[in-house]
Amino acid sequence: MNAAKRIEIFERLKAQRPKPETELNYNSPFELLVAVVLSAQATDVGVNKATTRLFPVANTPEAIAALGVEGLSEYIKTIGLYNSKARNVIALCRQLIEHHDGEVPNDRAALEALPGVGRKTANVVLNTAFGQPTIAVDTHIFRVSNRTGIARGKTVREVEDRLVRLVPKEYRLDAHHWLILHGRYTCKARKPLCGECVIRDLCEFKGKEAVT
Repeated sequence: MNAAKRIEIFERLKAQRPKPETELNYNSPFELLVAVVLSAQATDVGVNKATTRLFPVANTPEAIAALGVEGLSEYIKTIGLYNSKARNVIALCRQLIEHHDGEVPNDRAALEALPGVGRKTANVVLNTAFGQPTIAVDTHIFRVSNRTGIARGKTVREVEDRLVRLVPKEYRLDAHHWLILHGRYTCKARKPLCGECVIRDLCEFKGKEAVT
């Protein structure tokens, strides 16, 4: 795929969603961090249901740490892997209190040092909470990038590196949200809605002609 085609793709995605946002509910960098940790192998809808109950009761590292693993588990038990997630979130809260004065760091290395926080989670927080032009590659973005030809790669990190290199600078801040929302609602895994796709004529998916 050439540069001109990528520019046109992102122009159309931008026109479709001028101000793309995460579908996770949050009101602070800390709430976002917790929500993203909880979202691993879970839906945003499911996470929002849990945090709607949790955050009014506890939405700071100190308050959640005070709940303890068992107390936190009661609020998030509708989410998959909630026991291990509760342990990670409690440990994460304690590290924020002990090493960062209860604040979420805006540094990749510091974020990735927190329990339950990998590169993808760090990228989401850096991008969404702190406005850094990072691109977190999840299953949706991995699929869309490979299927359309925007940035092909065999691994998540390979796709991320190619996106960071190939997405024009003016689109990089919002590229993560445009691609994930496109993958979630249009370029679906099993039944892509090619007939409704705003970039169909630019997409390099070989099977698109068979999908109406």
